[in-house]
Amino acid sequence: MNKISRIFLWFGIALILIIGLIHVIGAKDSFNDAVYKGWLFYANGVAASIAAYGIYHKHNWGWNLGLMIAVGSFLGYVASRTVGLPYIPAEPDAWLEPLGVASLIAEGLFVVVFIGGKGGEHSTELTK
Repeated sequence: MNKISRIFLWFGIALILIIGLIHVIGAKDSFNDAVYKGWLFYANGVAASIAAYGIYHKHNWGWNLGLMIAVGSFLGYVASRTVGLPYIPAEPDAWLEPLGVASLIAEGLFVVVFIGGKGGEHSTELTK
């Protein structure tokens, strides 16, 4: 594993753990909106830990799980602010909630690292 690959690996691990931690922190308040939302936030944290484990051990499933978590969380945030979630009305005034913005940044960066890491992975395979 070259230095660039290690950098992508550690950034991927850090970002997916940040995404999970943000959701675990917000889970308690999410139960006030709907019980299922609180449990989904906790599930996000657990799944993020599993993804980080997979990424650390260089398994593709870890990266793929992380991508699903990041994209799913991003889409859930956008849906909750625009059309609302089941049994929860839209919250158009909550776009700039600090934890939400931090999560969006981490999710977007994870997707960039995922694409960058996969691109670097394929380019090294072509030169072998």
